[in-house]
Amino acid sequence: MTGLDPVEVDPFDLPEWLGERDVIWSSDAGLRTGHRVPGRLVSPPDEIACDLLAVDEAYPEPVTATPLRSAAHQAWRHGQIHLASYDGRLALLVPGTSFDADLALEAVGRLAKAVGAAPVRYVVQLRVGQR
Repeated sequence: MTGLDPVEVDPFDLPEWLGERDVIWSSDAGLRTGHRVPGRLVSPPDEIACDLLAVDEAYPEPVTATPLRSAAHQAWRHGQIHLASYDGRLALLVPGTSFDADLALEAVGRLAKAVGAAPVRYVVQLRVGQR
């Protein structure tokens, strides 16, 4: 992180194709790379950068400010996902400090619901190890 706090994103401001077509979220690095897993949402010919961001990582500095972290926890508790933009990349804000396969699947499934798509239309492609 560069010290900039993510800016909240409304799911209705995302491209319509995310709710209309089959979509693949593909990680650009392994889940064990830390609190931010870079990736992308793809439905040819369209693609947008989309990262998983664990909002509770606090060392060496907090990943997000307390209000945004609280909003991410509240959304998660209600079966939703909080979205933000960080460095021009969409970020799925998830409670915790790291990711495993189950948490990545859950986050992307919640994104599908947020954009009005059935989660079955979304595929998650993970990398093994670190890159």
